[in-house]
Amino acid sequence: MSLNHVSSAGGWSLVRRISSVVVLSASLIASSITPALARGGRTGGGGGGPRGGGGQMHGGGARMQGGGGAARAAPQARPAPSMTGAAHQARPAATGGGAANRTPATRSGRTGDVNRGSGNVNSGNRNVGNRNVNVNNVNVRRNTVVRPAARPYGRAPYAYGGRRYYAHNAYRYHAYRPYGFGVGFRPFGAFVATVAATAVIVSVANTQYRYNQGVWYAPASGGYTVVAAPVGGVVTTLPPQATVVNNNNYYYGGSYYEKSGSEYKVVAPQAGTVVEQLPEGGEEVTIGEQKYVKFGETYYQPIEQDGKQKYEVVEVK
Repeated sequence: MSLNHVSSAGGWSLVRRISSVVVLSASLIASSITPALARGGRTGGGGGGPRGGGGQMHGGGARMQGGGGAARAAPQARPAPSMTGAAHQARPAATGGGAANRTPATRSGRTGDVNRGSGNVNSGNRNVGNRNVNVNNVNVRRNTVVRPAARPYGRAPYAYGGRRYYAHNAYRYHAYRPYGFGVGFRPFGAFVATVAATAVIVSVANTQYRYNQGVWYAPASGGYTVVAAPVGGVVTTLPPQATVVNNNNYYYGGSYYEKSGSEYKVVAPQAGTVVEQLPEGGEEVTIGEQKYVKFGETYYQPIEQDGKQKYEVVEVK
């Protein structure tokens, strides 16, 4: 046998020995890690050594409980341990999406709809101005009910806006110039803090008026307001400036009276009555092409009679 043949044979035996060692080592390694793989765990760090004294092994999900007790395999499909019981209820689960993905905690009994202004505060709805103040608003009508004329009209009415304005005399315009009716006279709407001691109390429709020298006062806040004579009021005297109209009726300061015995009863103006002067408190209004002086709902038509500028009470239908 030659030397080369021996060397080849010896080399081959050496190769087989090394191969056998490698196969044996691989078999040993495989046999050592197979149980761990079967439990679904893997060694973490440098060798999966236990941490602390609790016997828990990190990195694979397999953990040792109770200081080295029996190992419990966690299902591979659950990468994170579940939390149950009181611990789970105390900590809301985080979704990992930041503040945008967090479910806001609700407050018991509050939904965020505070209903501001819904607590029956009624701001701005306190009935301001509805407290029956009625300042200078007493007897605003000023005898607005006009009694029918004593005789038929001989002239056609002035028609405008669906209404007809009846008068015995022809329309003759002249400007409205209020007239002062003497000493002590006050126009409608005037306010006074006190009335003269000579004023008498006249009760009409549950209101106690004060009457003095042809002027009527109604109680108001802090004093009295001058008003038109209330229909139905009865007095025993009239100012000497009062004039006779329509036989048994008297006129003074925009008010009308009917004499009965020794008394004078306040009555509404009668259509067709002609007076020479009107007090303050009237309003000149335009109806179509004509102008009237209006007190409440009573219309006076400017006329000319016996060469004098006068006014006639108009009947409106």
